[in-house]
Amino acid sequence: MDANQFRDIFLEETAEHLQSLNDCLLGLEKQPEDREVLDEIFRVSHTLKGMAGTMGFTGMAELTHDMESLLDEIRKQSIKVNTGIIDLLFECLDGLQAYANNIAQDGVEGDVDNRSLIKRLGMVLGRTEKEDCPEGGHSQTDIEFNDHEAVVMDKARRQGLNCLIIKVKLDKNCMLKSARAFIVFNTLEKKGDIIKSVPGVEEIEDEKFDRTIRLVMITQSGMDEIEGSLTSISEIEEVEIREVNLPDEIDNFNVYENETKNHAQGTGIKERVSKSVTGKTVRVDIDRLDNLMNLVSELIIIKTRLEENRDGGGDTGTEDTLEYLERVTTNLHDAVMKVRMVPIERVFNRFPRMVRDLSRDLGKETRLFMYGEETEVDRTVIDEIGDPLIHLIRNSIDHGIEPIEERNKLGKPPEGKIVLKAFHDGNTVVIEVEDDGRGIHTKKIAQKSVQSGLYSQQQVEEMGEEELVELIFSPGFSTAGRVSDLSGRGVGLDVVKTKIESLGGMVEVESRYGMGSKFIIRLPLTLAIIQALMVNVGTESYAIPLNSIKEIVTMEHTKIKNVQNKEVVLLREEILPIIRLDRELNAGDHAGIKEEMTIVVVKKGEKLAGMVVDGLIGQQEIVIKSLGKYLSGIRHIAGATILGDGRVSMILDVNAFL
Repeated sequence: MDANQFRDIFLEETAEHLQSLNDCLLGLEKQPEDREVLDEIFRVSHTLKGMAGTMGFTGMAELTHDMESLLDEIRKQSIKVNTGIIDLLFECLDGLQAYANNIAQDGVEGDVDNRSLIKRLGMVLGRTEKEDCPEGGHSQTDIEFNDHEAVVMDKARRQGLNCLIIKVKLDKNCMLKSARAFIVFNTLEKKGDIIKSVPGVEEIEDEKFDRTIRLVMITQSGMDEIEGSLTSISEIEEVEIREVNLPDEIDNFNVYENETKNHAQGTGIKERVSKSVTGKTVRVDIDRLDNLMNLVSELIIIKTRLEENRDGGGDTGTEDTLEYLERVTTNLHDAVMKVRMVPIERVFNRFPRMVRDLSRDLGKETRLFMYGEETEVDRTVIDEIGDPLIHLIRNSIDHGIEPIEERNKLGKPPEGKIVLKAFHDGNTVVIEVEDDGRGIHTKKIAQKSVQSGLYSQQQVEEMGEEELVELIFSPGFSTAGRVSDLSGRGVGLDVVKTKIESLGGMVEVESRYGMGSKFIIRLPLTLAIIQALMVNVGTESYAIPLNSIKEIVTMEHTKIKNVQNKEVVLLREEILPIIRLDRELNAGDHAGIKEEMTIVVVKKGEKLAGMVVDGLIGQQEIVIKSLGKYLSGIRHIAGATILGDGRVSMILDVNAFL
C-alpha cells in the first residue's frame, strides 16, 4: 500500500482525535468518576492506534497501546485517577502530537524518544500482561456446533468439500489484533466460506480475545494450500489445521434456542470491520475552495462591467437579465462564503490545556470560560488568528492574574478568571479576551516607556489615560522585570497588533487598574469580497472599505483650522483631524482649491478622521486581490481590486492612515 496518498487524511483525522483526547482529559481531571468521558478517551485511543498501525507508524501505535492498557485498568477501577495519572496521560498526548508533527513535516515519525514515557506507563501498571488468557470464556479445545451449522457441514461433505477447523495464533508483539484478524478472514474467504469463529465477530472487533482464533470453514482447497496462504501473513506465530470429524463432532451438537444466531458469523467480519458511516460533511482541499472563490470573484467583476455598460442605456430585457445575474452572483457568493466559514472553536479548543499548563507552571489558579465557540469566520482568518490569541491569553496569565497570596490580600477569589468570547457584530467578528487580574498600571507603562527611550518624559505627561494604555502595543515594549519562557524578550503585543491589522482588523484595550483588562479584536467576516466606497483622488480612483466609514460630509474649505501644524475641522462639537489623500498618496494636484470639500469620515474604534476626496463614484462590491510579495508592506494600501472596465484600483488601509 502506498501510504502517502492517505497521509493527509490520516493527519486531519489524527488532529481531530488528539483534540478530542485533550478535551476529554481536561474533563476527566475535573470529574475523575465520569465513566462516559473515560470510555470516550478509550475509544479515541483505540481508533488512533488502529489508524497509526494501518499506516505503519509503529511508535505512535505502541504509545497508544500502552495508553489503552492504563485506561483499561482505570476502567476496571484497579487504578485511581489522580493528578499524576492525568499528567502522565497528557505527556502521552504530547508524545502523539510530536509524532504527528514529524509525519506532517517529513512523512515519517522521526526520532521521537518515548521510551521513558512507556517505561513510566509500565511502572504505573505494575504488572506484565498475561498472554493466552481467555477473556471471552470460550473453550479453546472444543468447538460446539448448533443444528444449522451441522446441517451445512454435512451437506458440504456430501458435495465433496472439505470441512476444516483452523487455529490461528497471533504473534505476541502484534499491536492490532483485530486488524490482523480481519486480514486472516479476508485471506480465508478467498478460499471458501467461514461458518463459525471462536471467539465471535464482536469480540474480535473489540479485541476482547487472546492471541488465538479458531475458525470453521468449508472449502475446495486442501489443508496445505490453506496453511501456506495463512503463514504468508505477517505477525502469525502458529497455524494448525485439522478436518472436522463429523460423526464424532455431531455427538456434541449444542442446539441454540435463539435461531437468529444460527447464521454464520464469520462471513460478516469483513463488512463490520471495514464499514464506514456516511457523514453529512465532506473534506475539501482549501486550494479548491480558493479556486471556486476566484471564479466567483471573476463573475462579480463581469457583473460590475455589465452594470457600467447598462448605464449607457438598454432595453427592458437587458435590465431584467442583469438584475437576475446580480441575484445569482450574490447567492453564489453567499454560498461559497458559507462553505469557507468554519466555527472558531477550532482555534478556541487549544486554549483550555494551555491555560492549565501555564497556570501550573506559574503557581497560579486560573479558570478559562469560553463563549461563542460556534461563531463562524473565514478559513483564512482561522489559520492566522491562533497566534495573536495565544499571546493575549499568555499575557493575561503572566501579567494580569495575580498570585494566589496577592489575590487573597485583595479580597479576590483565589482562582483567577479568563473569559474568551466570540460573536458577530454586523459584518465583523469580535473576539474578546478578558481577565479579572491586576489591570494595566498606566504610570508604570509611562515610566517604562521613558526608560526604554520610546518616548520622552514630556510626551508621556501630555498623553491621556487611553493613549498610555495604547503604548503596550509599541514595538519592543515590555514591563517584565526578568526574561523568562513567557515574557521579557520584547516580543509581545506589537506582534498581536501587526498580525490583526494585516488581517484587516483592529485591537482595542479596556482596563481598570486592580479590576482587570479586556482586549477586543475586531476582524472582517471575509478577506475576499467586501463592500466598498469608490472615490476619486486626483486622476486615480480608490476603494475605502465600507465597514471603516462612519459618514460622508461636505464642508467649506474656510472651516479648516491648524492645530500644532495639523489640519482639523470642527464637526458637531468634535475635533476631526483631516487627511489630504492627494498629498498622502501623491495622487497628483487637482485643479485649484474647491470651495466645498467632500470629506469621508473614517473610524478605527473610537478614533475618527476625515479623508478629503475629489469626488464620490459610489458603493460597489469589490474583490480584494493581493499585491504579491514584491509590493507587500506598502503603507496605506491594503490590496487592489479590478474594476469593471479592467482598470486596477488600490484599496486604502484605513488603520494605517489613522
